[in-house]
Amino acid sequence: MAVQGASSSSLSSFTHRWKYDVFLSFRGEDTRNNFTAHLYAALVQRGINTYRDDDKLKRGEEISQALSEAIESSRISVVVLSKKYASSRWCLEELAMIIDCEKTKQQIVLPVFYNVDPTEVRHQSKSFGKAWAKLKDKIKDETKLQRWKSALTEVANLAGFTSGGRNESEFIQEVVRTVFKVVMPKSLNHISKHLVGMQSRVQYVRNKLSSVEVNDTTRILGIFGVGGVGKTTLAKEIYNSFLNQFQYSCFLADVRETSKQGKVLIRLQKTLLREILGDSSLKVQNEDEGMGLIKKMLLSKKVLLLLDDVDQLSQVEKLLGDCDWLGSGSLIIITTRNERLLTDYNVHLTYKMEELDHNEARRLFCWKAFENEEPNQGFAELTENFLGYAGGLPLALEVLGSYLYKREEIKFWEDALEKYKRIPPDNIQDKLRISYDGLEESEKSIFLDIACFFAGEREEYVTNRLNGCGFFPHTGIPILREKSLITIDKDGTINMHDLLKVMGKEIVRKESEKDPGKRTRLWFHEDVRYVLEQNKGTNKIEGIRIDLPEKKGLIHLSPGTFEKMPNLRVLVNRNALFSEPPSYFSNELRVLDFKNYHGTSLPSNFNGKKLVDLRMTKWKLKSLGNEFKNFQNLKFLILVKCDFLKRIPDMSGLPNIEELDIEGCNRLVEVDQSVGSLSKLVLLSIRYCAKLKSFPSYLNTRSLKKFFVEFCKSLVSFPEIGLEIKRLHWIQWNSTGIKELPSSIGNLTKLKILTLEDNVHLAHLPSSILQLEHLYALNLGGCTDIITYPKVSVHLTHHCRPPSNSSTFTNCFSTLQGLNLSGSTLVILPSWMDRFVQLTRLYLSDCKKLKKIEELPPNIEVVEVSGCISLESFPEVSKRFEFNTSNLSKLHSIDLHGCSKMLVNVGSHVAAILSPQEGPQYNHSCGLLFPGNKIPNWFYHCKETSNSCSSDMFIEVELLNPSVIKGILTCAVFTKTSACSTLYHEHLEFTSISITVNYDGRCLGNISRAVFLKGSDHVWLAFCELEPFTLANGSLQICFEWDSDEILVKHCGVHLVRKEEKNAKRKRDDDDEKYYSMDDNLEDGDVGD
Repeated sequence: MAVQGASSSSLSSFTHRWKYDVFLSFRGEDTRNNFTAHLYAALVQRGINTYRDDDKLKRGEEISQALSEAIESSRISVVVLSKKYASSRWCLEELAMIIDCEKTKQQIVLPVFYNVDPTEVRHQSKSFGKAWAKLKDKIKDETKLQRWKSALTEVANLAGFTSGGRNESEFIQEVVRTVFKVVMPKSLNHISKHLVGMQSRVQYVRNKLSSVEVNDTTRILGIFGVGGVGKTTLAKEIYNSFLNQFQYSCFLADVRETSKQGKVLIRLQKTLLREILGDSSLKVQNEDEGMGLIKKMLLSKKVLLLLDDVDQLSQVEKLLGDCDWLGSGSLIIITTRNERLLTDYNVHLTYKMEELDHNEARRLFCWKAFENEEPNQGFAELTENFLGYAGGLPLALEVLGSYLYKREEIKFWEDALEKYKRIPPDNIQDKLRISYDGLEESEKSIFLDIACFFAGEREEYVTNRLNGCGFFPHTGIPILREKSLITIDKDGTINMHDLLKVMGKEIVRKESEKDPGKRTRLWFHEDVRYVLEQNKGTNKIEGIRIDLPEKKGLIHLSPGTFEKMPNLRVLVNRNALFSEPPSYFSNELRVLDFKNYHGTSLPSNFNGKKLVDLRMTKWKLKSLGNEFKNFQNLKFLILVKCDFLKRIPDMSGLPNIEELDIEGCNRLVEVDQSVGSLSKLVLLSIRYCAKLKSFPSYLNTRSLKKFFVEFCKSLVSFPEIGLEIKRLHWIQWNSTGIKELPSSIGNLTKLKILTLEDNVHLAHLPSSILQLEHLYALNLGGCTDIITYPKVSVHLTHHCRPPSNSSTFTNCFSTLQGLNLSGSTLVILPSWMDRFVQLTRLYLSDCKKLKKIEELPPNIEVVEVSGCISLESFPEVSKRFEFNTSNLSKLHSIDLHGCSKMLVNVGSHVAAILSPQEGPQYNHSCGLLFPGNKIPNWFYHCKETSNSCSSDMFIEVELLNPSVIKGILTCAVFTKTSACSTLYHEHLEFTSISITVNYDGRCLGNISRAVFLKGSDHVWLAFCELEPFTLANGSLQICFEWDSDEILVKHCGVHLVRKEEKNAKRKRDDDDEKYYSMDDNLEDGDVGD
């Protein structure tokens, strides 16, 4: 992941600067003129900066300041423990300080047991114990004695060197080799010269690692992501930043690739032992022996290990086992494309390496292509096109930028882009294909189908279609996600990086580079047209997606073309017109999604027995004939704008139907009664069928969850509800001709949402509706005479009368969560509203006669009263936002847009009110919106527009102590401009304002909202929470933008919100609280640069 050197100091940001490499601690009387002298000379000869104290101090003298500083500023302390070491209070005080530095400064301590055994030191026994006993007799300070004894015990427990009668010269060289490996570590310098976006990621991961107590456990960090996204680069940077804290370290590169060779794990085991111990003579006969040797040689040692590009769990297990035998504070870093591997190895700290954002990608690409952070003149648009193609993938950005370096011909760039859209560069393709090659065959088929046909579709949709093809998607799709080949959004959409889609399509193209008819899948419009018009189909073709660049493009279908494709299982036609309807459909078809089928019947050969999904758009079929009775595996039947279709026939022969969706069939009159009894039907939706009159009179489909009928004005009867319906939770019957609901509606005990909007003939709700105990949303907008309401969250929109009996109303709605009375004739919001203790959202927009809002429910969060032109009194606004005396502690959002008679004052504590509170996170982007023309004077950073034609404003804020900043409170004063058309209807006059916060080219947060252009100036206050990235001292850039010349942001302001402000309760103090009135004139000095 490459970057500009100036913006990322990499290792230097994290490396402690040591004055000395080694501090030598020894008993002068024992070893000064022999062993220690030889050891010191050997260390110096290897270029190791070694401190040795040669001063002979008087007995009992305290450690000097200079010696204390030498200990603290040394990277390693080598402690030579000889027989008389414990007889010196000087040596013991020195040792205690060394042990303290090991704990507090992450220094390394190497004990050298010279002619003594570690157990003698640990237990103060034998000759070493005699020296200790003599000292104890002379020292009366028990605290000091205990401190020295603890230091001896701790140093004896550390891994070190024992002479044990060995050749002294060889023994000294072993010590020197180990010290040299620590002070001259093999940092991973072969990292890209310029790094973009890396520093913040390294710091973020380091902060996460620091939350794990270093001395208590072995930390394991797993970094995963798609190939080429920068996992190895990040891992190397983290490795380098920690390197000086470890005596033992090893980087095992390309574990996956190495594992393809013979005796793979043995080779990796030997490399690990050689790199850490510096001994290449160790013999490993088999994997189990290697694992045992690693455990024996590294037992209790503090190790830094980077395993790069791991793809099999066995690779980690044969190298580290469960790694609980490593020394405390060890750090293991694993990079992989397979998130599941990290889960299986119980890695407790994982980091997904995401693609670069747009600003980072632009910097990287421009640096590679132009050796600058900006594109050359005339190349800005092409640069954006290449950025869109690369999709933030660092590998692609580097490869493409380097390829285009010093290419100054516009045509060259244009041709390169068009070529790569079809055929990616080999060095990108090869890198991305690694994950694909590791898939099983069914998983490969799923990947290719998604790449060619289904990317961007909902997971449920894709799963059902692939399941019909026999590809086991319930296991295959999770595996693709774990290997970073796909992502699944929060809304369930399957996405695939554009370069992965191109790679998948290139795999298919290479099945037959010269003849597209011999490939398994066709999607490129030129290939599709060639095969269909030239009759080049073969039995290799499994799927075709027709999506022509020209609207209603005509394909001159060659006779017999589809007969040559007997294995076709997916046929999707998005927009093509055919010169004649296909005369043949493969009986292997599972998905038939075809637009503009102009035949009056299906091909005679087609039995449809394997068909799972049938989508008919603009077909000319007059009826669903007898052939439909054979579609026994059909699950999804979608009919859109089939204008000649008059009747949905008996469907009892289709037992597996799960979704029946009919839309815009203008001549449809009847839906057969059998539809009401389809046992597996989950969704029944009929919309915009104006002539539909006959509908099942009885509904008893036990699997039904959603039931939608809309804009069917001729439909006058709602079906009776059977007892078998237990799962139905959403009914949406809008704009129909129904006059009443049946009493059997009470059978729907699981119903949560009932929408009956704009049913102008609906005159009665049965009392049984009160049995719907789980109902929380009822929409009766446009229904004029309903006065009995159940215990629900009600949605009463324009033209809906408020209830006349308030006591009955509150009794029914004790669990009300959301209330919409927009457009009603209310004059005063009644005081009994505060009885709705569960109410969180209240909507009163465009209540033109509303003058006063009294008490509000205690848990209210959002109040919207925009367009209430008569509103004069709303006491809770002042209590909450001016004086902070309100009991409504959860109220964080009020919209007073267009309430021209309202006077609003705001105190500085509003920053804490508008920022997110603990618990469930709500959308705070609305904030506070009201008529006004002035930035509050407690905003320190303000700016006034200097150009009435501009569409953005910038404020730069210096960060002096960024760690305490939680977010930013923003303020914008906006107004209509002369460009705002007076011809628009009032409710159409709206635009949007967006606010973006950037730091070092990275977006840390953004908010936006639609604003209606109603009359006078308005003020919008909103909180923008920043992403949890570690910030250094520097500048935040806050950009205010608006998307229309019909609006102008006149003033904007920024207030930094500190973390302690979050739930602060502030007293009213005239010195601290400053207020302002919306009627005040803007004074000089209130806003500025």
